[in-house]
Amino acid sequence: MERQRRNTKKYNFRHPDLKELRNLTSYVLDPLGFKARFGKLLPLLTTQVDEGLMSVLVQFYDPLYRCFTFPDFQLLPTLEEYAYLVGIPILDQLPFSGLESIPTSQEIADMLHIDESLIGAHMTTKGGIQGLPSEFLIAQATVYGKAMSEDAFEAIFVLLIYGLVLFPNIDKFVDVNAIRIFSALNPVPTLLGDTYFSLHMRNANGGGAIVCCLPLLYKWFISHLPQTVAFKENKRCLRWSTRLMSLTNDDISWYNRVYDARRQLGFPLKDKPNNILLEGVFFQEGKDPQGLKGRMVRAWRKVHKKGRKELGPKNCVAMEPYTAWVRKRASEYLMPYEYPIPTPLVMAGPSTLPNQGVIDDPNDAWTSLLP
Repeated sequence: MERQRRNTKKYNFRHPDLKELRNLTSYVLDPLGFKARFGKLLPLLTTQVDEGLMSVLVQFYDPLYRCFTFPDFQLLPTLEEYAYLVGIPILDQLPFSGLESIPTSQEIADMLHIDESLIGAHMTTKGGIQGLPSEFLIAQATVYGKAMSEDAFEAIFVLLIYGLVLFPNIDKFVDVNAIRIFSALNPVPTLLGDTYFSLHMRNANGGGAIVCCLPLLYKWFISHLPQTVAFKENKRCLRWSTRLMSLTNDDISWYNRVYDARRQLGFPLKDKPNNILLEGVFFQEGKDPQGLKGRMVRAWRKVHKKGRKELGPKNCVAMEPYTAWVRKRASEYLMPYEYPIPTPLVMAGPSTLPNQGVIDDPNDAWTSLLP
């Protein structure tokens, strides 16, 4: 008997043109020093995202549990994973809330080592938000790059990456939100929040453009895919939908030891999640009569951290009660694609993942897992 499946939704992704940003990398005088100061931003400029894979992945988004639900397992990006992949630590401070004051032209000028008069002349409004055209910033970065003025060049270059890659909003435009996040240098919570928000809202609206840091979401997902030769060869030329539907929790690369230093990662979910912990609250910007935004900001100041004492020993094996619940949830929610005929993974052989082109550090164990 053929199993029921739900209809797929039509999604697309924001694709900023990064050619000029990639050209600016020639002015990075000390790549290792740049990585130490700003994280693994350079690889994001050259990541070749397999849009076909991502288009299939987002069909598995489960709005009730804010994760990707597959027939036999669930996956969801975490703060710890995003922090590692982008190479930026999560600071013990309030993340970006939108309540921060908008920086003045003089403050932006000081931040970027640019004359205040130039900032004032080029500050404009697009889509109802203030910001600076990327063309202006690229021209300024080029001037400083040619002059080998490292501090000034890096400030402008990193802001461009924040505005066009990490937090894409309007094409060829770096808005004030990106500027505010850049000034705090604590982008990871907002990166993860943007990912969930865009996935959730596009899902609720039946499709549309997903606007987030797509290269980062892609790097996160392929880090969990099997690293076997059989998985990478695709001798049967199967579609991604078939490949992902064929996977079980035993096939997934759940955990990497580099996360042992990240104390809350690696603890098992022993049973179904508590629904009350997953309730979502959404409101339209500018329409918040109950003051929910202020309450959320205050809640971030009272984060409760848990570790071994509360969660028990680390264990990356899927527990049977949880796996049984996942299978039940998948059956109730319905999968977006047909269940394939069960075959050993060595026969299924999903496709080769594209080469990412940049290896940050030859000794970086995690990077070596990314094809």
